[in-house]
This record gives sequence, C-alpha cells and structure tokens, in this order.
Amino acid sequence: MEMQKMVECLQRGVDTRPRKRPRLTWDVPAPAPHPPLPKVIPTVYCGQEFMNGLLPNYPYSSIYCKGVPRNISPPWRSDDKDGHYVFAIGENLTPRYRILSKMGEGTFGQVLECLDHERKEIVAIKVVRSIHKYREAAMIEIDVLQKLLRHDVGGRRCVQIRNWFDYRNHICIVFEKLGPSLYDFLRKNSYRSFPIDLVREFGRQLLESVAFMHDLRLIHTDLKPENILLVSSESIKIPDFKFLSRSMKDGSYFKNLPKSSAIKLIDFGSTTFEHQDHSYVVSTRHYRAPEVILGLGWNYPCDLWSVGCILVELCSGEALFQTHENLEHLAMMERVLGPLPQHMIIRADRRAEKYFKRSARLGWPDSSTSRESMRAVWKLPRLQNLIMQLVDNSAGDLIDLLQGLLRYDPGERLKARDALRHPFFTRDLRRVGYHL
Repeated sequence: MEMQKMVECLQRGVDTRPRKRPRLTWDVPAPAPHPPLPKVIPTVYCGQEFMNGLLPNYPYSSIYCKGVPRNISPPWRSDDKDGHYVFAIGENLTPRYRILSKMGEGTFGQVLECLDHERKEIVAIKVVRSIHKYREAAMIEIDVLQKLLRHDVGGRRCVQIRNWFDYRNHICIVFEKLGPSLYDFLRKNSYRSFPIDLVREFGRQLLESVAFMHDLRLIHTDLKPENILLVSSESIKIPDFKFLSRSMKDGSYFKNLPKSSAIKLIDFGSTTFEHQDHSYVVSTRHYRAPEVILGLGWNYPCDLWSVGCILVELCSGEALFQTHENLEHLAMMERVLGPLPQHMIIRADRRAEKYFKRSARLGWPDSSTSRESMRAVWKLPRLQNLIMQLVDNSAGDLIDLLQGLLRYDPGERLKARDALRHPFFTRDLRRVGYHL
C-alpha cells in the first residue's frame, strides 16, 4: 500500500548511555556486491579460537564452484573452549548441507547459512553448543517447532523447521532462511522509526502469531524486535523529510523501508508450555513485564506486555525502557505509566521487597542511584505525550491500545485476540496490507 501520510517523530534528547546489545541471530541483509570469486572456495576455519567470528560472506553463486568435494564429511576437529562447533566455509555439515557463511552467534551456539543439496535451497542451520543444558534446551525447542509446524497452515506466522539432526555431539536445527530482524533493520537505518501504517501491519501480524501460540497453550516469553524477522530482505529508499533541511551528507536525507511487511516469529528456545514449570525470570530486560520483576509469577500476559513495548519501539526507533537494573526499570515504568498498584506491591516476592519503602511506595531514587540514572528516568514522558510526539494520525487509537497492553495487572491486560479487534487495527477496514 502506498504511504501517503508520512509524518516523522519529533526528535527527543539523545540518550548517551550504551544502547542494548543486539542479539545475533540468523538475520542478514541482502547480499552486497562482491569481487570476482576464486575458482575454489578457500578453507577458512571458523570458531572463537580462529577468527573471532569475522568471516567473509560469499554470494550464492559460489556454491557451484568446482574443486570442493560435495559429499565428503570434513575431518574431525575438537570444539572450541566454549563448546562451539569449529567449521570451515565451503565444507559440508553432513553430506547434505554445505556451509556458505556464518550468520550469527549467541549463547546457544551459531547459525550457519547452508545450501541444502537435496532440496536445492538456501537454509539457516542453528548449530547448538555441545553442552548438556543447551542440548536439552534444543530438544525442547524442536518439540515446540514441530508443534507449530503441524498447526501453522501455510507457515505464515512462525519460522518453519525443515529438519534436525545430531552431528558430532551438536544438535543442528534446519530452518527456512528469512530476512533481517526488525531490530537489525532499525539499527542499519540509524534507528529511524517506521511509518505508523507499517507499525500497524507489524503489530497485527505479531498479535496474530502470539494469539496462535497462546491457542496452542504456548508462551513465547522472549518477544522483542530481534526475534521478529522480515520474510524478505528487499527494501526501498524514500526521502526522510526530517533530514532534508540538513546537510546532505552520506545520503542521510533518505531512509530505507522494507518492500514487504511480511514477518515471522523466531527463537523458541525459551518458549514454555502452559503446563510446564515456569522459571523465575523470563524475557529480555527491556521487554520484561512487571509481574516478572516483582516475582508474582507469569503466564500468557507477559507476552502482551512485550508486544506493547515493541510497538512503542517501532514508532520511536529506540527501546521504551532502556535499562539494565530492576529498580531503575520499575521507576521508568512509573514515570511512563503511573504508580504501580498497591496490591501488586504488597504481594511482591521477597527478592523484590527491597525495591519498596515501608509505605509500599517505590524506593527510587535511593542512596546508590546515579545522576545518570535519574536523568534517564526523568527524561521519559508519560505514555500519552510520548505517542503524541511520535504519531500524527491514529495516535488516539494507538494510545488506547498501548494502555491495554501495558496494564500493570496481568489479569487486566488485553489478550491477543481482543487486541486484534481494537480500533487501531479495525477502524479502516479498507487496509489490506503494506506493499511498495
């Protein structure tokens, strides 16, 4: 859908504190132009002990180069000191898969871009570290992925598992290859926000995916822009009117937008079945619900809190709660959303009692609070004011939706299917998608 009303967000004060670290995943941009290739792919050993993850990327044409054995397993090598698989670009991961590049790395292991010789397609393979707890977690993730695959007709909501196998003590999970994550797209676009119509499309698809998982009694527990991938890597440049009046250096007066709004959820390593025991802490810090911080237990509503935080970030370009400490996090919540409910404070777990005074009020700032922390909290506006700064049309509907998603009490928080019926998504029934 053509974008006719493009209104950029008003600039806010620049936060000089370190931004959240991007979590590497298998999202990559469209392949960049490369110099002429050699006839044979060079052997580049990959692992923390060799190249520290700095790897050359080869375009897909390199998979047809001659001189590299196709159906021969590589020689046995010891894993690196952290249990990561050590590999070489161009060699096989089992005779079926040929390694083209390293796409990312995380606590779980590495993600490799590979050619599937059998299906003649490019895939992403998650190679899990050869450590017992990560192997166990991988088997749980495979169980979740297979359940999603059985019920996700057409594969529109979640990344699809193609295959899995155990190779040299590493669980390997084969996925379809997707485009960049929303976080990666923002980062490479200098954290410039998405237009509101595109945010609406992302939000609708995200809530549909969450509702789908909740219907299957699954809780994702780690929703964030890093775990939402665009299906396509294609993008288009448009004028960025906020920069047109400034110096025209390095093309800063243009910004990129994805050509298609289609997205899928990934990373089900922390996904929990409703009947399973729930760990004490879930979610990445910036998207963590208050009931988790307060030790009140959590369930499906923790995913909806994360969705609310994500929608604000897509509108602004930066995380709503940029913090790394519980007390400061709670103070930021109160600054944006108002005081925490007394009934939640009274029921707080012993580990969270220290955040409150005897009067059942948040004990912030305390003697250890830095000036930097105080500035970070005080600069935050109320939710309504923040959205009015960022959004022109649809601001009222978006504020009302976010107030439902970011309710402190999880019992009062909007459910995914109720959120999908909100006027922010339904008011203009002519909206059929976002395509350029």
